[in-house]
Amino acid sequence: MVFSSALIENAVNEFSRLPGIGKKTALRLVLHLLKQEPSQVQQFSDAIARMREQIRFCKDCHNVSDEETCSICSSHSRNRKVVCVVESIRDVMAIENTQQFNGLYHVLGGIISPLDGVGPDQLNIHSLVERTQQQGIEEVIMALNPTIEGDTTIYYLSRKLKELPVKITTIARGIAFGGELEYADEMTLARSISNRLPLESYVQQK
Repeated sequence: MVFSSALIENAVNEFSRLPGIGKKTALRLVLHLLKQEPSQVQQFSDAIARMREQIRFCKDCHNVSDEETCSICSSHSRNRKVVCVVESIRDVMAIENTQQFNGLYHVLGGIISPLDGVGPDQLNIHSLVERTQQQGIEEVIMALNPTIEGDTTIYYLSRKLKELPVKITTIARGIAFGGELEYADEMTLARSISNRLPLESYVQQK
């Protein structure tokens, strides 16, 4: 791709670093911004810079937040005895979009994957155990992607929590094995949450 401007080329290169954005799409975005008023482009860049500088992670669940505690954890209308364990922030958004879950969340920040060099110590597991102990959690729902890595993580978490007086469940297999929560349609995901199974039943199905 030949550019007549080094400034345009640099902007295209930066946009193309984003996931799912190729050089052609990046060029289209840059040329779109070029047509906007300078004040609009400044507002766009300020919003991105401010987000990156000021974003925080909830001290309880590790979800993104503007404050020390996210809006979900600080809400008095949520069921504070049920925690849904997810891999990423995107999974929180996917489940929230179903409007079928009224408990709290815990974002692991990944799943155990030795091939990718991700072990238990790199995930938010210790804080989950502490939280379950200290906050009187009665049910922990494992809402992890139904993959080998997801199942490995569920097994590890169940071992860490087995001495605690907590019910451990997992989402029903409305999500196909190998699928990802964030790409599941809202109805399927809602049913998987509503029809969750005791962990023992999930293990027996495998």
